[in-house]
Amino acid sequence: MSDKNTVPLSVLDLAPVPQGADPARAFQCSLELAQHAEKWGYQRYWMAEHHNMTGIASAATSVLLGYIAGGTKTIRVGSGGVMLPNHSPLVIAEQFGTLATLYPNRVDLGLGRAPGTDQRTMIALRRHLSGEIDNFPQDVQELQMYFGDVQPQQAVQAVPGQGLHVPIWLLGSSLYSAQLAAALGLPFAFASHFAPDMLYQALAIYRSKFQPSAQLEKPHAMVCINAIAADTDEEARRMFTSNQQQFINLRRGMPGKLPAPVDNIESLWSAQERFGVDNALRMSVVGNKESVRQGLQNILRETEADELMINGQIFDHQARLHSFEIVSQLQGELVKEQRIG
Repeated sequence: MSDKNTVPLSVLDLAPVPQGADPARAFQCSLELAQHAEKWGYQRYWMAEHHNMTGIASAATSVLLGYIAGGTKTIRVGSGGVMLPNHSPLVIAEQFGTLATLYPNRVDLGLGRAPGTDQRTMIALRRHLSGEIDNFPQDVQELQMYFGDVQPQQAVQAVPGQGLHVPIWLLGSSLYSAQLAAALGLPFAFASHFAPDMLYQALAIYRSKFQPSAQLEKPHAMVCINAIAADTDEEARRMFTSNQQQFINLRRGMPGKLPAPVDNIESLWSAQERFGVDNALRMSVVGNKESVRQGLQNILRETEADELMINGQIFDHQARLHSFEIVSQLQGELVKEQRIG
């Protein structure tokens, strides 16, 4: 037997910089998308930390989240995620404590274990290369302490931050963060929009090993996917070629701004490149409203996700707005089937 409930939708924004544009324009477009997403009923608006990538403008994630939160009223804003190896936990606690003070009950802190960049850029970020990733569990727990109530003889406090209980999420594309999120009783988000290989195994581990915590009584899994929606399947597939080209360029070691769509993607990649890109982007739903509805419902059936986060790397801003609007119209139709007994 099954019990059905609707699944909320959220937005992941990488502040893409299309060819011919600059970060200033990307920020304007992000704010406009966030304002529309709020009006269309999306649950959260998250931004991701990346460095040394000319096609992604969200490096100073907490600063940009303040801009987005200041231009909206009700939608939750957060990081998807902050790459914790790049930062001291205290600094992140102060940044997100400041955001949560300015915008109460609206801020999420999603944490990633990867650096989100290359080794040279890690050095430029002034973080040590040896041992930092191994400190991730301790850093997460340190953050929890800074957001918790002040403890007796606590020598260092996050001001602001202490006592605000900012919700912490763990993000990942492997099994490590799934295990840690389960052990700490935290919500978990899987980055299947670019690294889907371990999705189902990670979800199974997270759910089976979850330990209730003060923040969360039962597991809450969010799955991030790509969704490109348009009035016709053909138009959506053409828009998707920007994302495909971006991954081709990444694999060739030539990252850059988001490319314009093309009519014939087949002329741009080898068979081997196509295989790799198709595999990385296989958790993508591309098409008209009905195609996207079917695709999202299939993903929910396979993953039993509690929430879907939508990434849409689309070259034209108006087409991107239209895509997220089409997806938003499916809210209320998408359901999670919870198996009982």
